[in-house]
Amino acid sequence: MLKGIPSILSPELVKGLMEMGHGDEIVIADGHFPAARLNENVIRCDGHQIVPILTAVLQHLPLDTYVDKPVALMDVLPGDSIPNIWEQYVTILKQEGFKKDSIKWESRYDFYERAKSAFAVITTSEKALYANVILTKGIVSEE
Repeated sequence: MLKGIPSILSPELVKGLMEMGHGDEIVIADGHFPAARLNENVIRCDGHQIVPILTAVLQHLPLDTYVDKPVALMDVLPGDSIPNIWEQYVTILKQEGFKKDSIKWESRYDFYERAKSAFAVITTSEKALYANVILTKGIVSEE
C-alpha cells in the first residue's frame, strides 16, 4: 500500500494510468459494456461502481485542457431515459474545475469505435445503463 492512493485503485489500474500519455483515452465501463470484444487492454474492477472509480481516477489523472470535450458519454437511444448517474458525473467534473459543456455525447457505435482505440477499458460492476465514460488524459503542469 502507498499513502495517498485510494485503495479502490488497484496496482494494475495505477500502472495503466501512469503509462498513459497526453491525449490517450481511457474508458470506465459499466457491467454491460463489451470490453473484451472492443479492446485488448481490459483492467477489471469487479465489485466496484463507476462513481467511486471515476472520483479516484480523477484525483490523479489530469483531463486534457487542449481539447473542447475531454469527457465522452454514451448517448441514450431514442425512448430511453436520461440516466441519473450523469448528474453525479457533472458534479465530479465541476469539482475538478470542468463544466458540463466539457462533455461530448457519442452515439453507441461511435462510442464503441473510440473504445477500440482507447489505451484501456476499466470494467466495473456498475448496473446503471449508459454509465460508460471516456476520459482524455491531459498533462501535469509545473504550476
